[in-house]
Amino acid sequence: MLEPWSVPAILLSLLAIALAARVLVGLARQLILKLVPRVVARLRGWLLRVYGVGQLIDLARRRFPRLTAWLEHRFATDRFAGLPLTLIVLLAGYLAAIGTDLAEEVIERSGIVGLDRQINQALAVVRDPDVVAVFAKITHLADIMTLVAVTGVASAFLWADRRAAFLPGLWLAVAGSQLITYVGKYVIDRPRPEFLTFAHAATPSFPSGHATGAMAVYGFIAYAIVREVAQPRLRFELAFWAGMLIAAIAASRMILSVHFASDVAAGLIVGAFWLLAGFALTEYLREHATGRSARA
Repeated sequence: MLEPWSVPAILLSLLAIALAARVLVGLARQLILKLVPRVVARLRGWLLRVYGVGQLIDLARRRFPRLTAWLEHRFATDRFAGLPLTLIVLLAGYLAAIGTDLAEEVIERSGIVGLDRQINQALAVVRDPDVVAVFAKITHLADIMTLVAVTGVASAFLWADRRAAFLPGLWLAVAGSQLITYVGKYVIDRPRPEFLTFAHAATPSFPSGHATGAMAVYGFIAYAIVREVAQPRLRFELAFWAGMLIAAIAASRMILSVHFASDVAAGLIVGAFWLLAGFALTEYLREHATGRSARA
């Protein structure tokens, strides 16, 4: 049993970790923003000097006009259907591959099962009743009824703000993530960990529906807010603290001993996949609406 004074100490430590992570991420962001453009510019100049990339592109255009036109369209930076969509598709494919491998590991009961048990046992050090009570409140932020309510409120605000193009993306992220989560739960049918706190659950364990829902719902709401914010620093702050909220909800499922670590990881992956799908649909609709307005 932890001493009474250790509960606020643990919570303050978690807050300190979050603030430290925010500072480190901010520094990394500034470093990347300064270095990447310089590196890309130098690399491009070097390639042009050494290999004559421009001549190779002209040759490819003459010999393979359709293929070259398709590739140029995929990597164009002046439209969403170009490089942004290409990167989203590649990232979504990568997440799908990781999620599939993780599901296979769980189904085959490989080494990840033992690692899950070790992590669950190691978290016993923070399962003081007061700490558990705090994380029980955090985990309720991703209960299915809470997510439905939050989605409804967000939809009403987007509609009232005349941003209807965001609604299909939000609904796609929410519906797609929940559908895949519950299909995965009953197909894989993984038993829950031993309930070591007052928290319990009735559905199978893999993947975590709370982690999935938190990533899809709160991630999309953060995107919808950030998309309309002009200041880069404010954008970063909103995205960072939304990420911390999602991370806290995900951690609560393990601290309450209602999910294994791999359940939570899979839930975040599923949520991120459908979040990307929501991004793509929203940006496509926004670009299409802008083009239609310009033609009118």
